[in-house]
Amino acid sequence: MFKLFSKKVKEGATPKKIPQHVAFICDGNRRWAEARGLPPLMGHKAGISNFENLVDWFIARGVTTVTFFIFSTENWNRSDEEVNFLMDLFYQELTKNLKHAIEKNLRYRVIGTRERLPKKLADLCDKLESESAENTGGTVVFALNYGGQDEIINATNAAIAAGAPVTRETFETFLDTGDLLPIDLMVRTSNEFRISNFLLWKLAYAELLFIPEHWPELVKSEKLWQFVLDEYAHRNRRFGGGKKANYSGKKK
Repeated sequence: MFKLFSKKVKEGATPKKIPQHVAFICDGNRRWAEARGLPPLMGHKAGISNFENLVDWFIARGVTTVTFFIFSTENWNRSDEEVNFLMDLFYQELTKNLKHAIEKNLRYRVIGTRERLPKKLADLCDKLESESAENTGGTVVFALNYGGQDEIINATNAAIAAGAPVTRETFETFLDTGDLLPIDLMVRTSNEFRISNFLLWKLAYAELLFIPEHWPELVKSEKLWQFVLDEYAHRNRRFGGGKKANYSGKKK
């Protein structure tokens, strides 16, 4: 189905330009499971698998930051059974990521507030960040209990408290994501055409790609990963100007 989204892309082509920061909204786990007659929670289990292989593949091709939106501030409205299952699943995944960070020299970030997370999960997030902070092989970001509007409000209050003159550059330093590159490409799965309060500041000039496949399909499909890079390579990024911009995606 994904071929319908870009007739210009030659299957298996090597992109001429590579996005430095690719962000994924991981949608459709429950729909994937229901379509297969499985309990909805099994969709989450399928969706969390293979993250490390996906990360390694993109970084090997020149992407320097990969971000995943895995749990929003609004997701607490789901049933206690589902939320508890997800918290346990995240703990298992981040435990694996700690080993992955060491083996692959990757820096891991977990953005979002820690307050409502189970203590053992919040502590693990802190440990994962601190033990991988000096790694230089690439950056992996999990947005967990994250909301873009909350991030901007918190940054605004922090800037006011600091008495700092507000410019685009100084304001960004107060954001949880201030140290991250701007997003070059955001991909959302499961035929949903929204950004859902995700990384609002960093998405300012991002290319957006919406695909029909559910997240458990994308996370395991190298063919889809290649499609994502091929699609980006055919985008003409303008950044508000009349001519194609010469923009590296890197902060100065």
